[in-house]
Amino acid sequence: MNRTEFILVTAVILFVAFCIGWFANWLVHRFIRVAGSDVGELERMAQELHEAEETRDQAITYLQQREAELTNQLSQTEAELSATMDGLREARQEAEVLRNELEGQSTV
Repeated sequence: MNRTEFILVTAVILFVAFCIGWFANWLVHRFIRVAGSDVGELERMAQELHEAEETRDQAITYLQQREAELTNQLSQTEAELSATMDGLREARQEAEVLRNELEGQSTV
């Protein structure tokens, strides 16, 4: 093999290697490329996720406010119940005292 044939064979091998590399690159990008409809779908899903998170945050805030209101209402009701029970206790004691006085007067 003389010098000219060697250069020619090397050039052909390099050209074939270049063509195979270019074709492999084109093939990889062809399969990896994301279609425009897929990008639109991803953007729509991201927007829906964002809206769902905002709705969740609003629901959590509402529930926290409602829980605070109900806790306050429960505290007020317990205070009223305690006051009512104290008043009832005092009324029973007073009734007992009056009953004892009536019994004392009726035996005299």
